[in-house]
Amino acid sequence: MSENNSEDILLKKTSDINLRGVDLNLLTVFDAVMQMQNITRAANSLGMSQPAVSNAVARLKVMFNDELFVRFGRGIKPTRRAYQLFGPVRQALQLVQNELPGAGFDALSSQRHFKLSICSPLDIRLTAKIINSIKEMAPSVQLQTQSYLNHNIEHQLRYQETEFVIAYTHFGHAELKSIALFDDELTLVAAESHSRLAGSVTQEEMLAEQHAVISMDRFCSFSKPYYLDTALQRSITQQCTDLFSVLNIVAMTEMVAITPRWFAEQHAKELNLKLLALPWEKNSVTCYLSWHESAERDKGHQWMRSVLGQSGLLC
Repeated sequence: MSENNSEDILLKKTSDINLRGVDLNLLTVFDAVMQMQNITRAANSLGMSQPAVSNAVARLKVMFNDELFVRFGRGIKPTRRAYQLFGPVRQALQLVQNELPGAGFDALSSQRHFKLSICSPLDIRLTAKIINSIKEMAPSVQLQTQSYLNHNIEHQLRYQETEFVIAYTHFGHAELKSIALFDDELTLVAAESHSRLAGSVTQEEMLAEQHAVISMDRFCSFSKPYYLDTALQRSITQQCTDLFSVLNIVAMTEMVAITPRWFAEQHAKELNLKLLALPWEKNSVTCYLSWHESAERDKGHQWMRSVLGQSGLLC
């Protein structure tokens, strides 16, 4: 036997011995605590007592030679090492679960909780439709939604703090997967009393106006359409946290805004707004459903992804 083969066998035996000494049940506890970031809620989700979960966390700290979780307010906060471990551990658990006899997801009986983030103003258009549809298809499934998106959303997707994002954003990282759901037509909005704009508007006329936008324009990217050349700088006078505030500002000033047409039409009459065609051929923006690749093998995740991807549900 060659020296190299002997070394390979020795390394394999050492690896096997190390793995046999690990209680793999601890990994399911780690996964639950990472998702809940609260010992009590993790214990409830696992059907375990709180002391049992606390004991498992203590053993995990020894196993990985790291604190893993530190106290944070009324809950706990994962350490950097815990975040590094979460993706690989979750993927490994999902691979095993999917191969077990009877593995699957039964929407009619499942009591699973899902977390969904929807950017404004899509939350107004979609949230009720999604909740009602899920309730009909899976009566015991719980769906937690949030409308506020910030620059931490990619982190939240990576570590399952949210499982899906619906937004006017296509994330650039390879680990974040997306599908296009639909396109929204955009329009230029101004007050009915606006003295300079009527009928067709040229690019020069539009860029000469003062603009109101949503401050989180990365996720509501109609505020900064990709087809606006960077050399063509608009005068942004007002930044708001939501699109309804933008329309109210526009209604009471001579500012203008770019918004989805459906949203502007909902409020045009009550706010005395006029809708003007944008001076470009492509006047639409795509809405995407996004998730992290680590959840792709999860049968429940696949089911929810299929439901959210149904264009008939959302449009």
